Amino acid sequence: MSPAAPAAPGTPPGPDALRPRLPSPLDPAEDERFARHGVRLLLKRDDLIHPELPGNKWRKLTPNLRAAAESGHTTLLTFGGAYSHHLRATAAAGRLLGLSTIGVVRGDELADRPLNPSLERCAADGMRLVFVDRAAYRRKTAPEFTAGLRERFGAFHLVPEGGSNALAVHGCTDLGRELRGRADVVTVPCGTGGTLAGLAAGLAPDQRALGFAVLKGGFLGAEVERLQREAFGDRRGDWRVEHRFHCGGYAKVPPRLRAFAEDFSTRHGVILESLYVAKMLYGLLSLTEERAFRPGTAIAAVLTGTG
Repeated sequence: MSPAAPAAPGTPPGPDALRPRLPSPLDPAEDERFARHGVRLLLKRDDLIHPELPGNKWRKLTPNLRAAAESGHTTLLTFGGAYSHHLRATAAAGRLLGLSTIGVVRGDELADRPLNPSLERCAADGMRLVFVDRAAYRRKTAPEFTAGLRERFGAFHLVPEGGSNALAVHGCTDLGRELRGRADVVTVPCGTGGTLAGLAAGLAPDQRALGFAVLKGGFLGAEVERLQREAFGDRRGDWRVEHRFHCGGYAKVPPRLRAFAEDFSTRHGVILESLYVAKMLYGLLSLTEERAFRPGTAIAAVLTGTG
């Protein structure tokens, strides 16, 4: 990667100044549980892109950070729940790049409690936390809600919940391009769908993308298609969402999933993030044992660090 041009005096540095590790490594994972079915497992180590902005957080936030700079904004405002990885990544980006950050957090009851470790990290990184009740949070995309936030906080660049918008989708197409010709199937955990939308668009025509939903509800397929139409004008790539392996819903980590993650880490020396990545790999092994993949299939599982 060529060095980034220096920022103008008084201008916060761009994300390339953080020296991301791109393209991220693609490592073979020798695992007899897959091999006995003729499946070759590869791990796409997006979790190694940057220690504080790993995986899809880097890929989704970077184009939004550039858009904020181009529009002259020095404040980012975004949304998330009490354990949102996206809020943590946005707060870290603000600290690293000299930007102000505001996090609108779902659940006004949280304001009266000690901050959990995730929100505590956000606050330590300088993020202003604003707690709203769940009814108000459901209106977060309404123009009048956004207008009220601008009246309260002044000008800001708005990043949607999970960081998934058309800019983020375009940012995630690079992930697909890095994997062209490297695997038959590429899998990724899905929270808001932006990573899958961009990944699928970046892959070659003979490759498939499979997203593992980490939330209940079965809505992600429609959301991925909406994001692709917003970004590209139409549906792109060969992709689908698998809804069976959310393990009870977001932030649910039952004992069987925890045991799987610990065993996988022991086998491969990779610590699995439990809310997203472990669910994907748990589902991927289950599908392999169900013979969902033909013998000879090479699968690249994206370790996003988060979802």
